[in-house]
Amino acid sequence: MPAPGAPSDGTRHTDTRTSARTPDGAAPGGADNSTGAAAAAGSVESADPDADPAITGAEPAADAARQRRGRSRTPLLVRARGVLPGLALAAAGVAVAEGVHLLLPGVPMLTAAVVLGIAAAHLPGVRGFVRDLARPGLSLAGKRLMRLGIVLLGLQLSLHDVLGLGWATVLMVCVVVAVTFAGTLWCGRKLDLRGDQPILIATGYSICGASAIGAVSEVRKSDERDVATSVALVTLCGTLAIAVLPLLHQPLGLSDIQFGRWIGAGVHDVGQVVATAQTAGGPALADAVLVKLMRVMLLAPLVAAVVLNVRKRAATSGDGSTADPTAADGSTDGTKRPPLVPLFVLGFAALVAARSTGWVPTQVLNGASEAKELLLAAALFGLGSAVHLPTLARTGKKVAALGLVSWIVVAGVSYAGVLATT
Repeated sequence: MPAPGAPSDGTRHTDTRTSARTPDGAAPGGADNSTGAAAAAGSVESADPDADPAITGAEPAADAARQRRGRSRTPLLVRARGVLPGLALAAAGVAVAEGVHLLLPGVPMLTAAVVLGIAAAHLPGVRGFVRDLARPGLSLAGKRLMRLGIVLLGLQLSLHDVLGLGWATVLMVCVVVAVTFAGTLWCGRKLDLRGDQPILIATGYSICGASAIGAVSEVRKSDERDVATSVALVTLCGTLAIAVLPLLHQPLGLSDIQFGRWIGAGVHDVGQVVATAQTAGGPALADAVLVKLMRVMLLAPLVAAVVLNVRKRAATSGDGSTADPTAADGSTDGTKRPPLVPLFVLGFAALVAARSTGWVPTQVLNGASEAKELLLAAALFGLGSAVHLPTLARTGKKVAALGLVSWIVVAGVSYAGVLATT
């Protein structure tokens, strides 16, 4: 005799087991199993799944709709619970990074966040938690929060301020970005670096460090390990720039303004630009930030160009019906092309336009700047936690060689450009 609440016959038993295996892979007995349990309990009243609605007291269509709603809500709750540990760890990492910045003002908070993420991934008492329970939330931080931070970055840019430096400087910045990107990409491919590392490193060096890497990796669907390695390299070189480049100020014969523009054209992250250029005084710092923000403005057209490349490679990857999910162009569905300009890049451009109107209150700008720093710090902590030092060490020589070459290229071209335009 079947136990109370158990299936009354073999047919009903099979149906209950099927419903317990949700499309999202939830295990039987999990949150999604409530529907299956309810079906099993209902089998006491009627063993026939096609019973008359007048007997069961429920309309089949309405019952199916309720089941679909239950299945759509429950996986969302499960996913939300799954990312909370990682997001909490990222928030703690941001708090520690801000404390490091307050104690050591010369260390940008974003740089500290990357280093802390790498450390958390390798500390004996924490690394198991980072690689297992916290991984979903840290991956979410490295992708979604990075997008939000890039959008808010647009409020730092004003077209009027940028164009105030003159068209010669604008042209110089475009040349620096183009030469650095093309040269780094070419060298990376010659060194036979894995996956998307060449294009990600080229993007980071030429535009704005980790933020640009995050933007391009989104549209290419890059492997998280490639993203983490590229961020680690760009962050390391940018951190070294804070200590090394001020020592070259006088030997290179640069005035304070020239030094500021050189730093803005050649250093990756905005925080690293500020930390490096402030050694030459206020006017140098102001010009360094403006030149740096010119490079940031080129992020949107670069991402659009990458999307066009992804579309082209997806169209020629075979018969066009499906693409290799592991392909370098990152396309996973040959029937669905990525948008020419991703939504977060449109948001970035919209906020640049809003800032250029002069209508945005100062309080809003200050609040957005703080939020941007926190979001990017959380994203960089998440990316740093994906760095695996033993793996990085195995490819370290090639990656380090590319970083050195790219650093020389961007510093040399920007130095020549500054001398030619000032």
